[in-house]
Amino acid sequence: MILLAGVAAGALNAVGGGGSFVALSALVATGMPPVTANATTTVALLPGNATSAWVYRREIHAFQQPSTLGLTLASVVGGALGAGLLLWLPSASFDAAVPWLLAFATIVLAFGRRLTQAIRLGTPGPAVILAGQFVLSIYGGYFGGAVGLMMLAFWTATTSLDPAKGNPLRVNQVAAVYLTAGVIFLFAADVTGQPFELVALLVGAVVGGYAGAHLVRRLPAAVLRALVLTTAVAMTALFFLRAFR
Repeated sequence: MILLAGVAAGALNAVGGGGSFVALSALVATGMPPVTANATTTVALLPGNATSAWVYRREIHAFQQPSTLGLTLASVVGGALGAGLLLWLPSASFDAAVPWLLAFATIVLAFGRRLTQAIRLGTPGPAVILAGQFVLSIYGGYFGGAVGLMMLAFWTATTSLDPAKGNPLRVNQVAAVYLTAGVIFLFAADVTGQPFELVALLVGAVVGGYAGAHLVRRLPAAVLRALVLTTAVAMTALFFLRAFR
């Protein structure tokens, strides 16, 4: 089950985001504590994200300002801070927040494009874009659900980046966030306490990430969006049932 969840998560992250919904749910279903499951998800999905980033490496459409390097540095530092918050704050606070974080991410998945079109912010300077990227990366390191879509929505609202061409950059920056957070979790969280689950999710995510990055070029955008949104709604409902049963 976890291996298949990894394949699905890697593919979803490659085509539009939302893979953490599936991976986190699968690990929690095995009885793993939510904080450990979230850290394990980040570590396990990192190679899949890196695989997708490699496939997209020649297709990245960057901004003129800030540079891709500056954007990546903001993602790395923000991801580290978010990971630190996950480990530092009481686990009970994360357990209580998970359903609401999932609900928030699902709303962004469902209405992110409309909200972006409604709140175009003009052309702010590079400092504003970097600050926004830093804040989103903190969220990505702490939880990560739909963070890639949030990045894409933010870039669309603040730059002239064409959303249709932003997916490679999204994959690249999510991989940067997961890289730092994943390294921290690997050494500071109990992600190696259940090695079989970690390896199964990791292997599945690599396969799914590679296949998904190629699949995204062939499937219609509406189909991909519907797939990701359906997954998000289902997983959010399951976590609310689990929290309030």
